[in-house]
Amino acid sequence: MARLLVGVSGGIAAYKAAELVRLATGAGHAVRVVQTPASLQFVGRATFEGVTGAPVLVDEFERDPARGAYPGEPAPSRDPISHLELVRRADLLCVAPASANTIAKLAHGLADNLLTSAALACTAPLVVAPAMNNHMYEHAATRENLGVLRGRGATIVDPDSGRLASRGEWGVGRLAPPARILETVEGLLGTAAGGPMDGLQVLVTAGGTREPIDSVRYVGNRSSGRMGLALAGEAARRGAEVTLVAANVTLPAPAGVRVIEVQTAAELLAAARTAFGQTHVLLMAAAVADFRPGEALDDKITKSGREGLSLQLEPTEDVLAALAAERTPGQTLVGFAAEHGAGALERGRGKLERKGLDAVVVNDISRPEIGFDASDNEATIVTADGERHVPLGSKETVAAAILDVVEGLRTTAADASTVEGEL
Repeated sequence: MARLLVGVSGGIAAYKAAELVRLATGAGHAVRVVQTPASLQFVGRATFEGVTGAPVLVDEFERDPARGAYPGEPAPSRDPISHLELVRRADLLCVAPASANTIAKLAHGLADNLLTSAALACTAPLVVAPAMNNHMYEHAATRENLGVLRGRGATIVDPDSGRLASRGEWGVGRLAPPARILETVEGLLGTAAGGPMDGLQVLVTAGGTREPIDSVRYVGNRSSGRMGLALAGEAARRGAEVTLVAANVTLPAPAGVRVIEVQTAAELLAAARTAFGQTHVLLMAAAVADFRPGEALDDKITKSGREGLSLQLEPTEDVLAALAAERTPGQTLVGFAAEHGAGALERGRGKLERKGLDAVVVNDISRPEIGFDASDNEATIVTADGERHVPLGSKETVAAAILDVVEGLRTTAADASTVEGEL
């Protein structure tokens, strides 16, 4: 795996850098962290030192106890200049979050702290993940500075739109999810393979199906596909070969994932069924319409002369149940239950047993902060052996928890198969 140097600049998003570092170390990378003095106002050194197992440096004149070595490496016998040795050994420098101030310094070659000095001395690839207020991000100076960095070969991980740090503010400038940043880093280094899911075929469904009424209108739902995309990205990061069946998803798919685009429930079932025979893990995150119009017109239904419109709906085929009926030994099936209000866990457990699944992920869509098209989620993963609650967090964090459970289920099943074979 790679040696990653992570630079943390000042801003409320600095706390998310700890999750980036946790994901990177969990993937087997050796990580060192340098912080700007301003970042200490948000996250202290001890947080990153605890996750990386290595000293964190802030001042360019302070001594590095590790002498520039990364975790798992022997320290040099001499005492080198800290920022020069750190960048000499680094395979990649990732600045996350990158404030407007730090971006301006990087663009203009300033070196007034350890992070900017390290960046100026670094010949390895540079990844920059901006995070700031939307007005600062959209300012012409910031846009120009990012353009300068791109022109020099830096990779920019564009921020998301959403709720910002200041109360009531909403816009672009929210730090990209740590999993996406790591995905970008690993894509540049070519190190994504060889993880705990290496060799597994994972099938993910995402988005929401649309059942046509006429050539313009449809019956559908508000699913954005964010959860399915997060699962696909996390599975790929763990080394799996991922097929994503995306129903009306407009968000970009993770790198390295095979995408099949569909619209209706019937199309989703056909695409999933084609891939299912070679699948080791099915993650059925798509919101599939339960009903469709009994008849869909090829042209547009006009309003002229009509006092109303009645639709006769018929049930769609249960995609997950159909696939579960075709499962073979060694496959792991995970369903999702978007429930509304009280009794969600009971209904989720009923779905687990009724469809013969290995796990069901239950979330309460009555809560606006974790409903459809929200960036965050909170869920409970129900299995035959119990329940695991995943607290409110990014959908990437929830995806990691779900795949941790999947890996545990597969390990348990493999151990049981071995015991049966020995008997």
